[in-house]
Amino acid sequence: MSGTSEGPGQGPGTIRPPVTERHTDRIAGALADRPPERAGNPLTEHPPEQDDPAPGASRRGGARNTRPAELLGDQQAERHRPSPSELRDYRAAFNAAHLAMAVVDREGTVVAANDALAELLGTDPGALCEQDAADLVDLAADNRAWHAYREVLRGARTRFRCTRRIKHPDGRSLWAEVTVAPVPDSSTVLLSIGDISDRRELQARLRHLQMHDPVTRLPNRTLFFERLTSALEASAYDDGGTGRIGICYLDLDGFKAVNDTLGHRVGDRLLSAVAARLTECADQSGYARGGHLVARLGGDEFAVLVEDSTGTEQLAELARSVLDALQQPFDLAGQRLSVSASIGVVERASAGTTATGLMQAADTTLYWAKADGKARWTLFDPERNAHRMTRQALSSTLRPAVERGEFTLEYQPLVGMADGVVHGVEALVRWNHPQFGTLPPNRFIGIAEEDGSVVQLGRWVLRTACRQARRWQLAHPDAPPVFVSVNVAVRQVWDSDLVADVAEILAETQLAPHLLQLELTESAVMGSAGRPLQALQALSDMGVHIAIDDFGTGYSNLAYLSRLPVSVLKLDGSFVRGFQYDEGGAHPNPADETIVEALVQLAHRLGLTVTAECVESAEQAARLARIGCDTGQGWFYSRAVTPDRIAKMIALSPQKASPQKV
Repeated sequence: MSGTSEGPGQGPGTIRPPVTERHTDRIAGALADRPPERAGNPLTEHPPEQDDPAPGASRRGGARNTRPAELLGDQQAERHRPSPSELRDYRAAFNAAHLAMAVVDREGTVVAANDALAELLGTDPGALCEQDAADLVDLAADNRAWHAYREVLRGARTRFRCTRRIKHPDGRSLWAEVTVAPVPDSSTVLLSIGDISDRRELQARLRHLQMHDPVTRLPNRTLFFERLTSALEASAYDDGGTGRIGICYLDLDGFKAVNDTLGHRVGDRLLSAVAARLTECADQSGYARGGHLVARLGGDEFAVLVEDSTGTEQLAELARSVLDALQQPFDLAGQRLSVSASIGVVERASAGTTATGLMQAADTTLYWAKADGKARWTLFDPERNAHRMTRQALSSTLRPAVERGEFTLEYQPLVGMADGVVHGVEALVRWNHPQFGTLPPNRFIGIAEEDGSVVQLGRWVLRTACRQARRWQLAHPDAPPVFVSVNVAVRQVWDSDLVADVAEILAETQLAPHLLQLELTESAVMGSAGRPLQALQALSDMGVHIAIDDFGTGYSNLAYLSRLPVSVLKLDGSFVRGFQYDEGGAHPNPADETIVEALVQLAHRLGLTVTAECVESAEQAARLARIGCDTGQGWFYSRAVTPDRIAKMIALSPQKASPQKV
């Protein structure tokens, strides 16, 4: 049974009672218009009695001293008092009414009932008298309804309304709307019962249509979130459950291609077939003690809610069974289709979990499954999510950080392997983040390339590095000038006029073009054509050196080396690490040495210089020097340091500088 109480008046959306009900107060008033001693039988006629004087009224000579207003009120009351014929009409209307009604005294006892109520309850009207009205419709089953009903009987409430399910004598159940209201100018109340079964059935059908997907007939997003919220709330008070909850959030791989090539009708059939298999998977092994829900959240997205889950293994088993089921071909009206799905799996304790937070985690995990190659399931990883959240935080603050001056440059020396002299430096940007501390480039450069802020940041790095190189040159006029190498993202070439920026900065800082080296990754340079190639050629014509960074790990299309204006190859550190000797002096990977030697010879024949990255030991440096590498860069010489440390190295450049470990 369900019940809702109602205060004075009717709330918005309340259905107006039928005409018969709107006249029940008037009928009951006529039935109840009797002296108190005759209240036990409202159907017995009685003559009107004279009212007692009002409290405080004075009597003179046995006559009441009545004021004009009181006299007018008595006259109006007399005019509205029903006559015996009107009483008979009201009694007849009461008995003939289709609305089930009963007059109840202040103790809750039925004093009169009409034929409609007797028929509804399968008894005679006389048998209902002297019965407890609350027992007839089970008002005591609901504490809130019972309290409101008692308030009406005491006169502390003007109206009470609730819904009850009543057993009809023929065996069927019906929904009834029970209304209890005081009878004006009487010590009784009127109880009326209206059959609203048709209305409830219509409401149930409308709710089902509102809460279910028309294509798959599964619960939709609205019902899914309603059930999820209810499950989280219930788990907080249910001591018998596991206190955990899980979601498998899945998306069909390549479903758009099915719609585009075969049409939406076939696509809808495929969705219905997928829904059937998901429901079968969730039902087969009884994955949740508290019940499960398979829903279509929209498009080709589905979710399986597991209440009272027993752990991640249970959700993993469900995800595996779903993948296996969906990989079986579908036969759809002559079309044989094979699909796969990506599934994000989240399982956690219900305490402290919100529906929004749980679905955000599921959506993130589904994205990971897609990014990891599709046709797989992925379990939510808090550490991976923390990294994603950090990345998002960095992305939202990167642009303002350039304006706030949160970036600084450090410089790593490029040392001649033949003479040990600092020939140049590579500028490496650092972000002094107020929350995460000092961040290296690999933590934010990728983000900057994605959102385009690398153009603004790259321009700042270029200007700062050129200005610093010019300062070193002016501070040490007797030492050979060092060049500065600056990394350039491909997006800087496409989204800005890099040639104009370089020309402007060189003119502003008065740095010679040959003292500037721009580094681009091999994958970016090797595929250059059109505008990027024109920009690189213009920069080379200007006198700026172009270097290919991380050479040997990208496309390695050697034919491009003869067509691009490249002057330097920087060998990737993975080759140099193979030069590390063990304690016995044995070389662990002689193939790396052979490859590096061939690359150095090829570069020299093309007129290019070679820089070896990640040089970390004297053995590596010695072997690279014997092979013919021109310059080396790595911790064996120096880590990235501040500009003043580079100045000290430059001061030693006329002599042969010894390697420094900083």
